[in-house]
Amino acid sequence: MRVSIAFAFAASGLAAAPVAAQELAVSVEIPRLRVAEYHRPYVAIWIEDEAGKAVRTLNVWYDGNLSPEDGAKWLPDMRTWWRRAGRAMTMPANGVSAPTKAPGTHARTYRQGSRPLANLPAGNYKLRVEAAREVGGRELVTLPFQWPPRAATSASAEGKSELGTVRLTTRR
Repeated sequence: MRVSIAFAFAASGLAAAPVAAQELAVSVEIPRLRVAEYHRPYVAIWIEDEAGKAVRTLNVWYDGNLSPEDGAKWLPDMRTWWRRAGRAMTMPANGVSAPTKAPGTHARTYRQGSRPLANLPAGNYKLRVEAAREVGGRELVTLPFQWPPRAATSASAEGKSELGTVRLTTRR
């Protein structure tokens, strides 16, 4: 009687677990502000290399429900992202752009080999999150990380006005 190797391993409890892809998990808190005229912030999330060059835009949350000209007209208010990556992009961008988000915590996970991390060379990087709000302010948070991760790591930073806690977790 033949027993397959996979069955024998599974029966013995030695089944090999699938290898998990390396991933980058980001959560961004948009605080609830008590102001007379509240507008949801535009938010850009991107990766820069050590030289400060934008290498990947992960997400851009903006008001795509407006006409294309009106929704995109406020993107330059995210000045750092706009100068480094935004003005070279066409919105909406498939897999990158999304509607603005309500107050709360919003999480995204990006996996190695999939867009937008496909072909990201090994190195030291900075995750940048910038928010700008009409009749409000602008804020930028930066978190350093290494790609691909050698081990699971976690980092967080607190915004002071337009952003709450920004968390970055890398998993091997």
